[in-house]
Amino acid sequence: MKYDILHRTRYHYATPVRDSFNDVRLQPMPIPEQTVESFLLKVLPAVRLTHFTDFYSNWVNHFEIIEAHSSLMIEAQSRVITNPPTPLPAEKLCSFAKMKEAPNIERCFDYLQASRFVELSPDAWKLALDATDGVDDAWLAVLALMKFVNGYLKYESFSTHVHTHMRDVIKDRRGVCQDFAHLMIGLCRALKIPARYVSGYLATEAASATHAWMEVFIPGYGWRGIDPTHNCQLGETYVKIGNGRDYGDVPPISGNYRGTRDHKMEVEVKISLVN
Repeated sequence: MKYDILHRTRYHYATPVRDSFNDVRLQPMPIPEQTVESFLLKVLPAVRLTHFTDFYSNWVNHFEIIEAHSSLMIEAQSRVITNPPTPLPAEKLCSFAKMKEAPNIERCFDYLQASRFVELSPDAWKLALDATDGVDDAWLAVLALMKFVNGYLKYESFSTHVHTHMRDVIKDRRGVCQDFAHLMIGLCRALKIPARYVSGYLATEAASATHAWMEVFIPGYGWRGIDPTHNCQLGETYVKIGNGRDYGDVPPISGNYRGTRDHKMEVEVKISLVN
């Protein structure tokens, strides 16, 4: 599938601000599962952009606005072709004994540890064990955890925010896609299955929007995408922007400025299928 993606963010400040420093992670990753035909980033007020890849191989665009300004517009335009792998079957593919080899095969250490929004707590460990009771295969455990998280949490818009921790998600049992991903990541790590957070887009007939899911590393099969919000493996409607230990590593826009905290943010995402 080929998609044109428009992602526009506008900030309006109550009084002029200055010394704005920003990192933008909106450029889709060039990976085997997708081809990035084009990417264009526009910023107003006009600025000079610099680029780098971060520790987790995400493409970052950086800019600075020193002079005073009352508004900021960041617009990313992407054209991406998706070519996802065939979903893995629901059968034994990797024993837990073999899973112990993962840190030696791939750079998995960070994805087995606690992180800013994910903790390896006794509660998470107990939930993971209960959800996988009787399962002796790591891949089947992943599928069991996906089904569990999908049923354990209630999807409720605006019930959480970008800084909501996994422990609060376990307690309140509700959230949005980011929270589904964080909880499943925590449960996988509790079972010593490498798991990482993914930010991106999901294009469906109902809506086009930013989305979050996660990936697990299965020796012999590599990183495999899992969407606990929809209880499925990834298909051709998913476009990946970046990955990290949790949301804290891949926010779409991050930065700081000097001036008023009184501001309004508007985000618009449009995804069109290209014939």
